[in-house]
Amino acid sequence: MSAHILTQILVLLLASVLVVAVARRLGLPPILGYLTVGLLLGPLAFGLLPAGPATRALAEIGVVFLLFTLGLDFSWPRMLAMRREVFGLGLGQVLLVGLAGAGVLRLLHVAWAPALVAGGAVAMSSTAIVLQQLTEQAELNRTHGRLAFAVLLFQDLAVVPLLALATAMATGDAFSGASMVRLAIEGLLALVVVLAIGRWLLRPLFYEIAHSRLRELFTLTVLLVVLSCAWITQQVGLSMALGAFLAGMMLAESEYRHQVESAVRPFRELLLGLFFISVGMLLDLRLLYGQFLLVTALVALLVLGKSLLVTLVTRLHVGSTFKALRASLVLAGGGEFGVALLTILVPSGLLDGRLSQPLLAAMVVSMVLSPLLIRYNRRIARLVLGEKGPPDSALERESAAANALARREHVVLCGFGRVGQNIARVLESQGFEYLAVDLDPARIRLARHAGDNVVFGDSADEELLRQVGLDTASAVIITFADPAVSVGIAHAVRRLRANVPLLVRTQDDVGLAELMAAGVTEVVPETFEASLMLVSQVLMLLHVPVEKVLRTVGEIRASRYTTLRHIFRHDGARVIDETHAFREELRSIVLPPGAWSVGRRLEEVLARGADVSFTAVRRQGITGRQPEAGTELREGDIVVIYGTPEALEHAEAVLLAG
Repeated sequence: MSAHILTQILVLLLASVLVVAVARRLGLPPILGYLTVGLLLGPLAFGLLPAGPATRALAEIGVVFLLFTLGLDFSWPRMLAMRREVFGLGLGQVLLVGLAGAGVLRLLHVAWAPALVAGGAVAMSSTAIVLQQLTEQAELNRTHGRLAFAVLLFQDLAVVPLLALATAMATGDAFSGASMVRLAIEGLLALVVVLAIGRWLLRPLFYEIAHSRLRELFTLTVLLVVLSCAWITQQVGLSMALGAFLAGMMLAESEYRHQVESAVRPFRELLLGLFFISVGMLLDLRLLYGQFLLVTALVALLVLGKSLLVTLVTRLHVGSTFKALRASLVLAGGGEFGVALLTILVPSGLLDGRLSQPLLAAMVVSMVLSPLLIRYNRRIARLVLGEKGPPDSALERESAAANALARREHVVLCGFGRVGQNIARVLESQGFEYLAVDLDPARIRLARHAGDNVVFGDSADEELLRQVGLDTASAVIITFADPAVSVGIAHAVRRLRANVPLLVRTQDDVGLAELMAAGVTEVVPETFEASLMLVSQVLMLLHVPVEKVLRTVGEIRASRYTTLRHIFRHDGARVIDETHAFREELRSIVLPPGAWSVGRRLEEVLARGADVSFTAVRRQGITGRQPEAGTELREGDIVVIYGTPEALEHAEAVLLAG
């Protein structure tokens, strides 16, 4: 690696850390920080970062990983339930905005063919920016988030003929109906191949890989699957992101979903940051300064006109102008595919440079503004409609509820995996409040959908421990399996509060002495407790008096399990995680408008063979635990079910598609 390249990498990392940290401190979306880094350091500003093909390729792969992880949250039955939004609303949005944009360009004496392509470019929105920002705000499963996602999916399909038309015009090739039919057939075959791979190959493949118990092999397999499916769709002219999304959607129905997302997340976050930086590199500050009024007018026309048209078409699909306006604000900005279409047309001279360059700058500026429009979409919609309502977003309301709970007596759960969730259920059944801390965004998202009190963060962070109310906590329970992690958390807890009861779960006696030295009140090793339960049952079957059995078990516990420590252990192969093909788990399902179960009772769902337990139904922020069989389900309900992965998959198919 040359010194020049290393210098560029260091400059990129330093600028990203500083700018994103400042954005966080100011309460702005981190995406804005990355866009600012690209804007300042790109070739059109200070020129410290090159905008080469390698950078663009890595940035596109970041979008691929984003769509793959989103696909993990959308099963095939869920997509069937959303078909009306995807092909109805999506088609309407692209046609209405595209034709309106083409009409405006035609008035400026642009030929019809390039005007249609440029109009289609204006209709595109940024998949990466929209979905990333909605996910951060916990709004992807809200009505406006779901509608925006459906439109983005259709845009990924619509860009194929637009790219083909733009390329044909730029190169002077003929573009006929036969070529359109060929593209459609090739695209359909590619989708069939990806779906077939997902349905019949992925689950057996991951079953074998998971049982090898090699974390590195599992991660490599995930990368291979993602990039292979993206490559297949790219070869026939479809977007790479669409192939990755379909692959994720197929894996969403498997028991390896959470582990797959955990393996992909580091790559996704890193490459997505590079994508946002590459978008910032496209903005020419000199052009913006020289034609400021024209670019500003085009940005206003683009955002306002697009918002108005999308609101009109979305209003036909939802009964609320407020929700339609929120969805339109989310989609108001430009998109990376739109920029790609314009960059194909501009060099060929099909668009006048005096118009195309300011239009391209306006689209990039609208992408820079998109995170702010999405962040404040609720407030803007209220302001435009003159309505008054709760000013806080769903994420802010959840944070406020967690802060209020932190001031009351409660139990702090460090880790909200399988053990943490079981403890939470018992505490809840006995009337005790709890506040859990976890670092897994997917787990937190599902838990919040189910109405659980979970916050994101590192349990060893002393500031976070103060925020979750360590001062008022009646007990702290550490549920992580790694003793080193638990020791760090224990030290942090004891530095802030020396007398709070502190319980730790471990798998065995590794690190037991360190934990006790860190001030832990009690350590509960899983393997030893299982051994004690078995010993108790055996002794009672051998007719040993119950009093003696209890005394023996109590003595073993009192001596810190020393009797049971002298065993042979082999740690050569480590399990990837707790995932097992027959492990029961929770899953939350949001019911879209087209779901089969909307308007039906739970007993009708059970009659279709849904062999799961319905643990909760959350409606308008209110969670009903253990719902009765006669409970009628409504649009937007979040249904929480419990069972094996296979049973969960079947139950989700019944709830969404019947």
